[in-house]
Amino acid sequence: MTSSNDTAVLRVAGRPVGRYVTRPELPARLSPRPYLHPVTTLAGTAVTELTPADHAHHLGVGVAVPDVEGFNFWGGRTYVRDQGPTELDNHGSQRHVAFQLRDPDGFVEELRWVAPGGELLRERRTVAATELTDQAWALDLTFSLTNVTKDPLSIGSPATNGRPGAAYGGFFWRARKESSAPEVFSAGAEGEERVHGRPADWLALRGGTWTLVFAGATEQTRRDPWFVRTEEYPGVGSSLAHGERLPIPPGETVVRRVVTVVADGRLDRDAAAALVRKAVSP
Repeated sequence: MTSSNDTAVLRVAGRPVGRYVTRPELPARLSPRPYLHPVTTLAGTAVTELTPADHAHHLGVGVAVPDVEGFNFWGGRTYVRDQGPTELDNHGSQRHVAFQLRDPDGFVEELRWVAPGGELLRERRTVAATELTDQAWALDLTFSLTNVTKDPLSIGSPATNGRPGAAYGGFFWRARKESSAPEVFSAGAEGEERVHGRPADWLALRGGTWTLVFAGATEQTRRDPWFVRTEEYPGVGSSLAHGERLPIPPGETVVRRVVTVVADGRLDRDAAAALVRKAVSP
């Protein structure tokens, strides 16, 4: 991994496949946080977007949560029960502290989640890139969030605050927007309506010349339902707070791990499943 003060380049077999920005210069309203963008296939096709016109707070690939004890680490408006999306001065930021490890194919990073009143969470983020075939590689992202306050914290989402179907928050990948919406499918279902809001071992997003396959790599991560958008915009996330808020007592830690296959070409169900098995194998 080659780096400057604020960016690092992720490589697979010597080829750059992702740029990681540790200290982005962004307005507070976007909840500044480290992100990966652009992420590309091995052939060089970009499969992420940064601050798109439809959602300026979508920042490539990263971890974002709209409600940590009432503070917004997602960006944009906050969903308020019985009021709807509301502009609030409640945005937090994720601040890069240090890399504990840096290699050409990954890193281990420490971050502080800071709200207007002080630090709420300390995060350890591990990212690794692995070649799977000459047309596919895997991005393995693990994050652990530790409550560093003296009080109980909880993570929420617009869904837990009263907006049905909007349980976003956690790992999130804003994909490339093309002239046609991407297709989405899992091992047993197809289409946004059938895969959104449901757990699945893996979920594929298929664009014009690329496919992304997302897989929960731990038992707990696989229990989290997927948040999926294709028609409004292309994005996939794993929901930390779907039906109810996720509590984090003082000193306790929440851990999730998502492995994403990044492939050239339009994979079918069998090919997607085979690459997931290879990427997530022990």
